[in-house]
Amino acid sequence: MTGRIHSVQSLGAVDGPGLRYVVFMQGCPLRCAYCHNPDTWDFAEGTVQESADLVKKILRFQPYFKNTGGVTVTGGEPLMQADFVAELFETLQQQGIHTALDTSGAAPLQQAEKVLQHTNLVLADLKFPTEQGYQTHCKGSFEKTMQFLKKVKEMGIPLWIRHVVAPGLTDSDSSLTKIYEIATSFSNLEKIEWLPYKNLCIEKYQRMKIDFPMQDTQPIDATELENRLKGLGIWQVPSQ
Repeated sequence: MTGRIHSVQSLGAVDGPGLRYVVFMQGCPLRCAYCHNPDTWDFAEGTVQESADLVKKILRFQPYFKNTGGVTVTGGEPLMQADFVAELFETLQQQGIHTALDTSGAAPLQQAEKVLQHTNLVLADLKFPTEQGYQTHCKGSFEKTMQFLKKVKEMGIPLWIRHVVAPGLTDSDSSLTKIYEIATSFSNLEKIEWLPYKNLCIEKYQRMKIDFPMQDTQPIDATELENRLKGLGIWQVPSQ
């Protein structure tokens, strides 16, 4: 089985537990206003690679991530290449390697379920708390994301919610609180990762000669955001 790979990171530390081999898949149907990886959008780009060959490369790093880390597949949107990711994850699990899926849930559930059957952890990007927010600022669907999250819960897969806090889009108290309420409604939730907006991607947009909707938006300070979320009482997930 072949897939289109944008890039890999051999020892990542921010995409799931422990040290992880991170695979960035090529292609994404969404157009998020704050997207940091516009170079992953085009489904025709990337490097075509066999799943078996990728597994061989990953296994070289197994001594580094050992039992506390594993492999995370992200994107782009990995569920748009569900057959490839499912085969990759199945093989990795056979090798005793922890698998994590970083996704927006923007794919048909039938496709998603192929991957989820071989997934140890889901890192789900919950982008906006409303359908209007999704449609206006990322050309996606809140309802589709919610259906995906319900399927993850139904299958009993541990869940981390990731949310980008973007000025003028998702940084109001009401929006942050609503995201927290949605996230904590899922009994399989283990963690919420609040990601402060950054503008380090501007050079990518300039190089690709496309507009970045948030080019003039200042980044959010991580410490200030943490203190604010603590003040709202939504910084951590309640103990189950």
